[in-house]
Amino acid sequence: MRRLALLFVLLFPLAAAAAPVRIKDLAEFDGVRGNDLVGYGLVVGLNGSGDGIRNAPFTEEIMSNLLERLGVNVTGEQFRPKNVAAVFVTAALPPFARAGSRIDVSVSAIGDAKSLLGGTLVMTPLNAADGQIYAVAQGAIVAGGAAAEGEGAKIVQGVPTAGVVPMGARVEREVDFELGSLSTVRIALRTPDFATAERIEAAINGNFGRRVAQMLDPGTVAVDVAATGLNSTAHALGRIEGLLVEPEQRARVVVDQRSGTIVMGEDVRISRVAVSQGGLTLRVEESPLAVQPNPFSDGQTILVPRTRATIEEESGTGLAEVSAGSSLSQVVAGLNALGVSTRDMIDILKSIHAAGALHADFIVH
Repeated sequence: MRRLALLFVLLFPLAAAAAPVRIKDLAEFDGVRGNDLVGYGLVVGLNGSGDGIRNAPFTEEIMSNLLERLGVNVTGEQFRPKNVAAVFVTAALPPFARAGSRIDVSVSAIGDAKSLLGGTLVMTPLNAADGQIYAVAQGAIVAGGAAAEGEGAKIVQGVPTAGVVPMGARVEREVDFELGSLSTVRIALRTPDFATAERIEAAINGNFGRRVAQMLDPGTVAVDVAATGLNSTAHALGRIEGLLVEPEQRARVVVDQRSGTIVMGEDVRISRVAVSQGGLTLRVEESPLAVQPNPFSDGQTILVPRTRATIEEESGTGLAEVSAGSSLSQVVAGLNALGVSTRDMIDILKSIHAAGALHADFIVH
């Protein structure tokens, strides 16, 4: 039986302690955030790869509304163009985006269009969660795939029904947020941890030479802007986000079952445990026997069924023992000595975690 290749990604820091990281790479400042935008629009100029109007009636509806706004009366008309497609348009409005600035947008077909290659997105308003229009998108689509088909075959590479419009939306409305009016700014850690939050607090207080920051919980550090002595909140945050902190990392094992990738940190430890890995192979073979009638007889050929069933157990995997407090390198060497496949390796790690011997967060994708 052919075994799958086993891929390990080992994360070893270059030094005993974690490398210092800027606070801006570990946390977000409260209120400094983007906003998601979404719109419903129309792509034109496709080379016969658009929506079939019969299967996507909403395309005809939006096209009729668009032509009516442009002064073209199409009431009662029957048209079946193949070069248009209805799409959803999404974008992220970055923080402090000002009116007139441009942002990228993503375009995805929602009908039965085969490709958006060569299409142009017609003016599409983009709304936020409050229902207000914050940007308007328009422009040529850059799709990341290709499609071709003939009478008896079709080939598709990538996803030609989705693409982007670089800098394709212009911001029309700004988000009301006065950063300078904040007297206290909260720093939200992306990965809450008591030790990391305490180090951020100590780094900020040490830089300003006074107590201006206070850890509220493992995910939040509050900064008193007035106590910093700087002219504005922006100056204070600009000084804080560049401070270096050594983050504390939790022991973690991440498994991707689709690609067979296993990522384990250096701090992963396993208690004393014995691992036995093996499997059964069931084979069923059909070899029917044809029985011929005697010569010059009126008999008929008969197929006599014959089935052979066997069960084999894999050998050579044996029993492996992992000592208490084993490090990552020892665990990897021990499991590789069993000669197990990727799927078996994942099952073994699941079983070790279920037994309480794997001292790390176990995450499966």
